[in-house]
Amino acid sequence: MTRHTQAGPAATLGRRTLLGAAAAGAAMLARPHVAGAQAKVIRVGMPTILSGRVAILGTSSRTAVQYAFSRINEAGGLGGRSLELVERDSKGRPDEAAKVTRDLINNDGCELIIDGEASSGGFAVHEVIRDLPVLCIHTNSETSSLTADPKLHVKTAFRCARQGIHDAVAGGVYASAISKQRGLKRWMTCSPDYAYGRDNTAEFLEFIKKFDPSIEVVDQVWPRLFAPDYTENITKALQVRPQAMYSALWGGDLVSFIEQSNLYRIFGNITLFSSSLGDPPVLTAIKQLPPGLHTAYRYNRNYPDKPSNTAFADGFASLAKHEPTNWAWQNYVAAQFIAEALKRTNGRTEGAALAAELKGMALDSPLAVGDKLTLRDTDHTLIGYPTAWGRTVPKAPFVEGFVPVEWSQVLEMEAEWKQRKGYA
Repeated sequence: MTRHTQAGPAATLGRRTLLGAAAAGAAMLARPHVAGAQAKVIRVGMPTILSGRVAILGTSSRTAVQYAFSRINEAGGLGGRSLELVERDSKGRPDEAAKVTRDLINNDGCELIIDGEASSGGFAVHEVIRDLPVLCIHTNSETSSLTADPKLHVKTAFRCARQGIHDAVAGGVYASAISKQRGLKRWMTCSPDYAYGRDNTAEFLEFIKKFDPSIEVVDQVWPRLFAPDYTENITKALQVRPQAMYSALWGGDLVSFIEQSNLYRIFGNITLFSSSLGDPPVLTAIKQLPPGLHTAYRYNRNYPDKPSNTAFADGFASLAKHEPTNWAWQNYVAAQFIAEALKRTNGRTEGAALAAELKGMALDSPLAVGDKLTLRDTDHTLIGYPTAWGRTVPKAPFVEGFVPVEWSQVLEMEAEWKQRKGYA
């Protein structure tokens, strides 16, 4: 694989229409990267995944930041200074994520980092920031421990992304209500075998059992990340015959799993609950989307129902040629937090100065359940975003019937979880 080019996203989700959209977005936004920052330019580095089957994580992250920066720059920038994004392809490898992050800071003149890596690379970037304490905002890693575990705390690192424990509480509330109503007692899980997959799945099971103690987990399978084939896992499900399945697969992996499962018609007998199916490009990449699958909110132009959310979707889609992803809104919001922090520091880019401004910062946002999203001061993580769950329908908007879970309940359960984990 090569570093991103106009053809870089060519294996994004395995569906031709989505590949064309990702490639178009890459062509529109590609630019040469010249080492050495200009006096009036603030360079922001982004390590992310721009090639392979989950390249849409990186391409949609990049497009969202480019969209946000272009709006800021067109409005006059920050005290006359403009923002420039410099992205690098880690190819989904943690060692490469660490390397390109160091290169962005040491060789490319980047003064801030937007970490667009999945959890597999996010932890590697986190340790680089421990050594080179520029401001870093993690925008795609959902593994709870990254910010929840005080032993991993880095003073200049923040998470502007949904977090596994928040989705686990909401998912437990939502799924337990359905399990009680429909008598879904026998459960199975199928999640990727790395930190996010295992942590996310354990957290979901912890909370669904809390709200419905009668459920039984009859089996768990752990396909490797970016696995090419899921026949073994699907066959196991046919043998075990659970009534419900939870999966933390995402991106192209989830598309492949559902399409291969459709060949065996397993979703006629197994009720699927997915942490990541709600991404619009994932939904549209599936040839025959089964109705009635349950998914956590990822992104939807109709939820939250705000004109500003629709405007964001339209602006992003005009560049990317597809609807925003979960990663897109998280990166867009991160860019807004960065811009506000730079305003408050009068353009100072020192990591400690920016971190002091970001701790506890609350911003108006189209993605807020209420009016504002907040970067919590205690653990540098985002709260206030949608934690609703919904069910799939075979045509646009592809997910409907969103059931919200109040943030007061999420935060109460999270506090108890932190106590049990020794994080508080």
